[in-house]
Amino acid sequence: MLIELLIVILVLGVLCAAAGVKVVKQYERGVVFRFGRVQQLTRGPGLTAIVPVVDRMRKVNLQIVTMPVPAQEGITRDNVTVRVDAVVYFRVEDPVRAIVNVEDYLFAVGQVAQTSLRSIIGKSDLDDLLSNRERLNQGLELMIDSPALGWGVHIDRVEIKDVSLPESMKRSIARQAEAERERRSRVISADGEFQASRRLADAAHVMADTPAALQLRLLETVVEVAAEKNSTLVLPFPVELLQFVDTVKRGATGAEQPAEATPEAAEAELAEAERAAEREAELVSAERGEAELPRQRAAEAKPDAESSESSEQSMLGIA
Repeated sequence: MLIELLIVILVLGVLCAAAGVKVVKQYERGVVFRFGRVQQLTRGPGLTAIVPVVDRMRKVNLQIVTMPVPAQEGITRDNVTVRVDAVVYFRVEDPVRAIVNVEDYLFAVGQVAQTSLRSIIGKSDLDDLLSNRERLNQGLELMIDSPALGWGVHIDRVEIKDVSLPESMKRSIARQAEAERERRSRVISADGEFQASRRLADAAHVMADTPAALQLRLLETVVEVAAEKNSTLVLPFPVELLQFVDTVKRGATGAEQPAEATPEAAEAELAEAERAAEREAELVSAERGEAELPRQRAAEAKPDAESSESSEQSMLGIA
């Protein structure tokens, strides 16, 4: 009987010892409550022992937790309705405060993230949500990290994942982007035309100074046109050649005139001009006389006709 009692006591002791032995993993910390009072010294990874019935241990995960924030619908500062979702990365720094100061730190961080996301939507413009997300992520991280510090939780980073826009707003943004691309293309085209016109003007100045360059360019153009198809090419007489001949002729005339420019020659030219003017006046007067001669003859013939008619009438009267 005594032996059986000892066996029972031994079994109970083994069970109590087994219940008092706990295993803490590398990424965990153990918070021990003794008679309901928390022990400031946490249990590290490995095998640890607690007093059965007296102590109670809760394990806290120290790994970084990835928590997706459900999409929140809100109105931006410029009155655009959007739906924004995000993701929060955080980890527990103080296991005691994470257990004592908050009932469920995971749920608490999730709720703070949702309210902070709605607040940041109302304070931002649509352009900031679409193009300036880095600044919004930093502001959202500060808003969530402020209350989380009292819970022993540190927010590593917050990222806005997606911004959903209404279909009408998507079409408006698409039209705006198309108009911007059209404006850029027109500006680039106008800039190219401006540069080409400047180059052509420079080339024109160079060719004006050297006419031979224009002729060479004309010959190159002829070669390019003739190389495309077997066709007949009609070349006009080059105007530059006429200009060259005119220039040479003027130069020769100008060279001869200074040699003959003497007072006697000037008087001879003046007399010749006077004689030419007199001949012109005589010709004009002769032409006027010839033009008035038929008129005089017609005037003389008219009285004769009238006298003949009157004589005929008188003869008829006598008859």
